[in-house]
Amino acid sequence: MKRRNILKYTTIGAAGASLNACRKKIPQPPSKPAQPIINWRMATSWDRYFEILFEGVETLCRSVSTMTEGRFTITPYPGGDLAPPLEVFDAVSKGTVECCHTNTFYSFQKSPALAFGTTLPFGLNAQQQNAWLYKGKGLDALQKIFSEFNLVGFPAGNSGTQMGGWFRREINTVADLKNLRMRLPGLGGQIMSRLGVNVVTIAGQDIVPALLEGSIDAVEWIGPYDDDTLGLQRAAPYYYYPGWWEPGTTYMVLVNQAEWNKLPSDYQAIFQTAAAEANLKTLARYNAVNGEILERFLLGGTKLMPFSREILDTARKTAFELYEEIASQDATFRDVYSQWQAFREQLFEWNRVSTLSFTDFAYTTIDNQEIGVLP
Repeated sequence: MKRRNILKYTTIGAAGASLNACRKKIPQPPSKPAQPIINWRMATSWDRYFEILFEGVETLCRSVSTMTEGRFTITPYPGGDLAPPLEVFDAVSKGTVECCHTNTFYSFQKSPALAFGTTLPFGLNAQQQNAWLYKGKGLDALQKIFSEFNLVGFPAGNSGTQMGGWFRREINTVADLKNLRMRLPGLGGQIMSRLGVNVVTIAGQDIVPALLEGSIDAVEWIGPYDDDTLGLQRAAPYYYYPGWWEPGTTYMVLVNQAEWNKLPSDYQAIFQTAAAEANLKTLARYNAVNGEILERFLLGGTKLMPFSREILDTARKTAFELYEEIASQDATFRDVYSQWQAFREQLFEWNRVSTLSFTDFAYTTIDNQEIGVLP
C-alpha cells in the first residue's frame, strides 16, 4: 500500500511540475501600467444660477472621474472665477486653463465660422444640429477652426429652440421694430439691427431693472426655466416665440490642444463620451422643465405671442443675405457655410416628410381630442 501511495504522489508531483514548466513557457501579457493622475480646471461662461447648464458641466466632470476611477478629475468654476465669462475661449487657447464650457459664437469676431459651433438664425434645431455635428462632418469642420486657436472642441449641451424674448409692448409688424431697444447678442442682434432695432449690450443682472425703468424695451435670454431664474416675467408682459436666432443652441467644451495631446487615448475617449452624455442630458432637462414653467407664466398673466409671418419672413431673408455677405469676405466661413447649407437643405426635406407631418397632427390632437393651439 505504501509503495502504491508513493507512486501515486510521485506521479501527481511530476504532472504538477510538468504543468508549471508549461506555464513558464507560455508568454504572459505584460501588466498594464497605472494610468496617470491628472487634475484639470474648467472655466465656464455661466454663473451657478444657470442651474441646468451648470448641471451639464458637472455631469461631464463627474463622469470623467467615475470612468477613470478618480485618476482624471476636472473641477468646474463659475464664470469670472478663472476668467471673465466671455473670455474663457482665450484663457484655454493661451493655456491659462485646461478647458472651458461656453458658446463659441461669443468669439464670433475671431472667426465668423465659430458661430456654427453654437447655432445660426433660421438654422438647425437641436436634433438637426447634432446630426450635422456628429454625422454631417460639422464637428470635423469646426475642429479645423478650433486648431487655429490651439483648441479641440466637443458638443456638451443644448438648450433646444429658445424663446423670442420679453417685450414691454406688442410687436406686430417689421415697422414696429424700428428704434426698439433690445438686448440681443450675436448674429440675431445683427439681423435685428438691420430691421431697425437698437441692439444694446447689458449684463444679466441688469436686465430686469433696465426693463422696469424703461431703458430697454425688450430682451432675449434663453427659455422659460432660465428666464424665470432672472424674474423676467415680472418685468415685461409679452413673451414672444419662436427664438428664430437660436433654433438649437449648442454649448461646447473646449480643450487646450497641448493638454489634449498629453492625455492617454482612453482618457480622450472617456472625455468625449462624457461630453456626449452632457449634450444629451442638458437638452433632456430643458425639455422636461420648460413646459411647466411656461404654464406658470401664463397662469400669472404673461401674454404668449407669436412673431408675425411678416417679421419671420423678413428676418429670414435678412439672415441669409447676411450669411452671403460674410461668406464673400471670409473664406473659412464660406467653406463651412457651403457644406452646412447643403446638409441643411437635405435634412429639411427629410424632416418635412417625417417630423413635420407628425407634429402638425400630434401637437394639435390628443386621443382624438383637439387641444389648445398656441395663439
